[in-house]
Amino acid sequence: MHNRRTFFRGTGLVLSAAALGGSLAACSQTSTGGGGGDSSDGGGGGGDLLSKLQEAGKITVGFAGEAPYSFDDNGDLTGATVAMHREIFGELGIDTVEGKLTDWNSLIPGLNAGQFDAVSAGMSILPERCAEAAFSEPEFQYTTALMVPKGNPEKLENMQSFVDSGLKVATMSGAIESTYAKDLGLESIEVGGPQDGVDALSSGNADAFALTAISLNWLADNSATDFEVTESFVAEIDDVKQVGAGGTVFRKEDTSLLDAYNEKLAEIISDPERYLSIVGDFGFSEEELPPEEMTAEILCSGDLSSLQ
Repeated sequence: MHNRRTFFRGTGLVLSAAALGGSLAACSQTSTGGGGGDSSDGGGGGGDLLSKLQEAGKITVGFAGEAPYSFDDNGDLTGATVAMHREIFGELGIDTVEGKLTDWNSLIPGLNAGQFDAVSAGMSILPERCAEAAFSEPEFQYTTALMVPKGNPEKLENMQSFVDSGLKVATMSGAIESTYAKDLGLESIEVGGPQDGVDALSSGNADAFALTAISLNWLADNSATDFEVTESFVAEIDDVKQVGAGGTVFRKEDTSLLDAYNEKLAEIISDPERYLSIVGDFGFSEEELPPEEMTAEILCSGDLSSLQ
């Protein structure tokens, strides 16, 4: 296993415990451009956010604490999306990445309210979210898995395993797996975070916990639990595979920041070795590398036929 602690310290992304606690109650705009948008002349409407962030040398990102994407580890802001952001924003002349812990369902509203400059959460690129904010090109392709009791006594394999089974699945509020459960008419409960999903299993309130495979495997590998994780799968709704990917979220008006980010991201995605050097220590592999044909435009459209 990689020495993650050493890697975390080496990122230079530090979030003090005091700052983390304060961020929970903070509702004001960020001083580095939160609430401001781009404008063609760099003036009015808050000016060009990219230029403001470069001048300040700092960006504030909202995160929900889901490992291994972005989370707080004893005061250190870490995770695969954080590492990606340090790499890309650093190349754009923005050397410091700070985080504001935010409830998952409040990430996009908080972004649009100017509480932070971008969302760092590996958030699924979905049509309803694209209507509210702008997504980068895909950074992580992902699949779903189930956390189940040791031995998987109910022989659960995917979301369809729960149909007419009398079994209950726990999903994280606001996560795509909650949508799968609703679309399939499953008996389910929503939990606030990954540990709450484990607690639902422990208490017998759920028979399984559905989440992205990368998140569940990280949770199983880095916590003391009596549960195991099934093989990953691509969920199917109405015989359509729910191919998915996550990206960084920006305000719609912050076009120059989004464009500059996507340009640097494309260089990383096209180089698997470099990609893995950034996110590999968090359990990501080439399986999570988005294929060239998978774009934010396609995912935002909701028409996944070209990706089947």
